Amino acid sequence: MSQPPLKIGVLIGSVRTGRFADKISQWFISEIGKRENMEIHVIDLSEPALVDELKLSLDPSGVPDGAPCLAQRIGGLDGYVVITPEYNHGYPASLKLAIDYVYSEWRAKPVGFVSYGGMAGGHRAVEQLRQVFAELHAVTLRDTVSFHMAWEKFDEDGRPHDEAGTSKAAAVLLDQLTWWGLTLREGRATRPYEG
Repeated sequence: MSQPPLKIGVLIGSVRTGRFADKISQWFISEIGKRENMEIHVIDLSEPALVDELKLSLDPSGVPDGAPCLAQRIGGLDGYVVITPEYNHGYPASLKLAIDYVYSEWRAKPVGFVSYGGMAGGHRAVEQLRQVFAELHAVTLRDTVSFHMAWEKFDEDGRPHDEAGTSKAAAVLLDQLTWWGLTLREGRATRPYEG
């Protein structure tokens, strides 16, 4: 008996103009696309509707009726992969705002990371994000995909120079995401998470 595909959110955390996240996310989305057991849902924090929603979330009057709802989008998913750069030894403020704006929708779901940056490859950003997601009762995956000196790792068409190595790293992350995604989805269906 086949199971429905896992609904996986790819959360693109950078909102900077000219961001490198576009190359990283296009490559990673193509890796997920190779899997029949995953349904891709891109949540790009630079989408104008999301930018407006997150700006409104800072206003005491709140988000008006009919506005796009990030919490509903996050809540309808089985797991996530966060694509994050490292800025000044941390992750972007836009990503922190989006994570904190949503709350219970993250609970008992797996979160993987694809990071990029200079010499550290975004690892410091990921380690900070692990602490944040732990507080939200999400399960972070051990293995990540990271790109050190990322701008040197891709060609003009957005393909990694080391396609075999990067595809292998993505496969490890996606295998873990599949196991945790299925296990936690079954667990939530059997015993709703009350943490």
